Amino acid sequence: MVKSEQSPGEPDAWLALSLIPQVGAATFHRLVEGLGSATAVLAAPVELLERVPGVSRDSARAIAAFSWQEALERERRVIETRGFTLLRLGEEGYPEPLAAIHAAPPILYLRGTLQPQDRVAVGIVGSRKGTSYGVAMAEQISGELARRGITIVSGMARGIDAAAHRGALDAGGRTIAVLGCGLGVTYPPEHGELSDQIAANGALVSEFPVFAPPKPDHFPRRNRIISGLALGVVVVEAGIESGALITANYALEQGREVFAVPGQATARSSRGCHQLIKAGAKLTEGWEDIWEEIEPQVGPPLWVGVRAAAAVPPLDQDEILIVDALEAGPLQIDDLISRTGVTAGQMASLLLSLMLKGVIEELPGKVFARRLRPLRNRV
Repeated sequence: MVKSEQSPGEPDAWLALSLIPQVGAATFHRLVEGLGSATAVLAAPVELLERVPGVSRDSARAIAAFSWQEALERERRVIETRGFTLLRLGEEGYPEPLAAIHAAPPILYLRGTLQPQDRVAVGIVGSRKGTSYGVAMAEQISGELARRGITIVSGMARGIDAAAHRGALDAGGRTIAVLGCGLGVTYPPEHGELSDQIAANGALVSEFPVFAPPKPDHFPRRNRIISGLALGVVVVEAGIESGALITANYALEQGREVFAVPGQATARSSRGCHQLIKAGAKLTEGWEDIWEEIEPQVGPPLWVGVRAAAAVPPLDQDEILIVDALEAGPLQIDDLISRTGVTAGQMASLLLSLMLKGVIEELPGKVFARRLRPLRNRV
């Protein structure tokens, strides 16, 4: 194939090169380092491309044959029409923690805004089939962190990811969703409203072209960005084969902290978390366990929406039974009745009394949980 004489500027060449299906982040960096610039890569013949280490002859042929001029024009048009932003590695505004990882995304597509405070971020990930316990824990931990100025990063998947985003939003905090598809694709399809809320209070981020579909091999690539944006990753419910464990592995490779929320000993949905804990991840029961590890990097937490500690009022015997049952984690009313022996008729009034006393709180789905410990004073 004879190359066009049209020569793009280097920023456009970066975008054009990233649009070629055979060019992932690692291949992109090999090509640009090997030939000196993205512009040189687009102009190179097959023979020169295949001399780059790690680039096969088939890949070299596909790169040389790609009609990048047309693809570039289409992509630029849709980016402008939809009001998306592009961040190129090395440019101002590109997240510094992400820039430091291996094979950092050359191009980030952005809907919403990234702020300087987003450097202080924690990733929260887990099963797409989160139980009521897992969803409640994800919302509770993300909300408490968000109230203290932590940006919550997750993957906008069903289950735990969505709960993490919602917990941050409900707390009035910031959250970043890293997608396994392009920004022009809503996936899962029921998360249209959630994506709008995230864009208004943080950002949707992707390394894929605008209309790239959610292919299975996209999600491990997405996971490395989640961990790359964060100081640490919290896994809330994950089976042995869960993609959340891939995120945890990336976090370890990138030198990030890894946290895991335990579940019931026999729960298949928490076997991955228990495996992480056995391997050295920090057992996490609440936001304090996370803060203890990241505080040296970020300083004391903000007092955003946090009330000073108050003395716990006296509790009667049945109230104590309920509070003790909730020590293991959030529970629905039926589970509380089963564990405490309190009748259904008494349970509603007791729960109301405990909420008024500030001892417990109600979470979505008629799930109840102990209030996390008040923020400790610092001198």
